[in-house]
Amino acid sequence: MARVLLTGATGFVGRQILKLLQAQGHDVVLVLRPNWQDRIAINPNRTRVIETPDLFAMTSAWWSDALKGVDTVIHAAWYAEPGLYLTSSKNIDCLCGTLQLAKAARQSGVKRFVGLGTCIEYEISQNPLSLETPLEPTTPYSAAKVAAFHTLQQWFLHEGVSFLWCRLFYLFGEGEHPKRLVPYLHDMLKQGEVADLTSGNQIRDFIEVKRAAQMIIDGSFSQTEGAANICTGQGRTVRDIAEEVADVYGRRDLLNFGARPDNLVDPPSIVGIPTDFSS
Repeated sequence: MARVLLTGATGFVGRQILKLLQAQGHDVVLVLRPNWQDRIAINPNRTRVIETPDLFAMTSAWWSDALKGVDTVIHAAWYAEPGLYLTSSKNIDCLCGTLQLAKAARQSGVKRFVGLGTCIEYEISQNPLSLETPLEPTTPYSAAKVAAFHTLQQWFLHEGVSFLWCRLFYLFGEGEHPKRLVPYLHDMLKQGEVADLTSGNQIRDFIEVKRAAQMIIDGSFSQTEGAANICTGQGRTVRDIAEEVADVYGRRDLLNFGARPDNLVDPPSIVGIPTDFSS
């Protein structure tokens, strides 16, 4: 069993990672904001909680104390407020804070560092996104993620720390923010209200968050180094997803496709080639 420091454990992905770590019996150190108790459940015998109002404002010296005895870091925290995160200046804070954590990880003897990236780091095209696809970020969010990836990869390579960067594709499932597509659809349809949507023709690599968390855990305890794609390899349209939710209520008639304009800069297709961590 490893001793793992996990950030972002109250977040959409982090909650699922924490559940898997606890189910596997690992000792876990959580870095959390105060008043976290209503958001997650922990095993008090195998979990230590360190509270801070803003982990991205912490210095490497602070992190060095938190990392004592830790083998593996899974860094799942990042600013992710729907509708705001893509262009927020908080991405710079997250980048700077991540580098402080990385510096401390090396100083503290951490053996493995796992970070979470995004599929929109890539240059988007009609072709499936592989690890060989060039990186071409187009927002402050994706640019900060790319900067973190490049810096951590080179830093840890020279310092002898094993490094994995998990690029997440389109997540859905338990604990999703209510402003996101699937929760929005459930909320509207269970109330019998019309759900206004775009054309729904966008093709995306949707992956259930529990499956994504399992892939991250598999990758964290594998020998894989560098970047990895956390996806299914299967493209589905937004229309398919919406109709699947509507069928739960028998109310496809409430799906109002075309009521909202398509985003002209939104790529028509984003599908990845998943990383196999078994080899």
